Amino acid sequence: MKACVDIGGTKVAVSLAEDGRKELQARQAEPTAKEGAPDAVAQQVMRLIDAACAQLGVPAASVDGVGVSAAGPFILDAGGAVELATPNICGGLAGPARGLPNDWTSAVIEAPLRRRYGRVRVENDAVSALEAERRWGALQGLDHCAYVTWSTGVGVGLCVDGRTLRGKGGNAGHAGHSFVADDDNQHALCGCGNVGDVEGLVAGNAIERRFGMPAAQLFGAARAGDARALGITDGLVRVMGRLLYNLVVTLDLQRVSLGGSVFLHNRDLLLPRLQAQIDGRLPALTQGVRLAAAGLGEQVGDYAALALVA
Repeated sequence: MKACVDIGGTKVAVSLAEDGRKELQARQAEPTAKEGAPDAVAQQVMRLIDAACAQLGVPAASVDGVGVSAAGPFILDAGGAVELATPNICGGLAGPARGLPNDWTSAVIEAPLRRRYGRVRVENDAVSALEAERRWGALQGLDHCAYVTWSTGVGVGLCVDGRTLRGKGGNAGHAGHSFVADDDNQHALCGCGNVGDVEGLVAGNAIERRFGMPAAQLFGAARAGDARALGITDGLVRVMGRLLYNLVVTLDLQRVSLGGSVFLHNRDLLLPRLQAQIDGRLPALTQGVRLAAAGLGEQVGDYAALALVA
């Protein structure tokens, strides 16, 4: 058996898959652990794997490989094992103003899993989702593409010339922490410590901090024609659209697959508006470039982890 682990700022989900098969089984999910020792998330993952094995009626020892799709950035410990320096998990990055109940600057993840399971592969969640979308989803057959998640955070996985980009520490694609607008309002404090980066402006938790309502309520009001909600929506789309445009023209992409709860729950409202931020701008680079909802839909996170061990 292989364990498929999806770690985000909001939840941790674990599923099991038999060797060589795409089917995911015995899914377990909980809110992401954010209290206790810095290995709390790793301990949570191991407990959820045990629970999945119990549900399926297989011994925990049958798990001989683990794929971990996790929100980054990553840092490496002295032995080269991945730790998570994730802004929506580690409260020590931006400090108490961010409201997280810990002072972690990193969350230990790979080393405890490797000691127990042996084979472990940890990748940024957007990179692993990119692999899943290229294998089974909206990016099949494409060599110049990206996956972008608009959720609790904003993450990006990049593929150019058929090769996934990873960078020196596995952190290539952290475009959510780039700047595309001027906004130094403290309500735009990102968990990484930046003020006014893309994630600090448009991520799911940023929307509620900045405008006093959750994303679902805001976009529901926009659909109903509320003028203020429509104005806010257009501002959010402009920020995310600039990020997408920058990726397209910098990397000469063919298609971008979009996932994450903020986007997928509101794709009817957001997708055409985001596409309009690409169309007609520098046609030599944007002609024919399409944005698409993730082909794997809301299961993209689960299949992202499977893609690491399939």
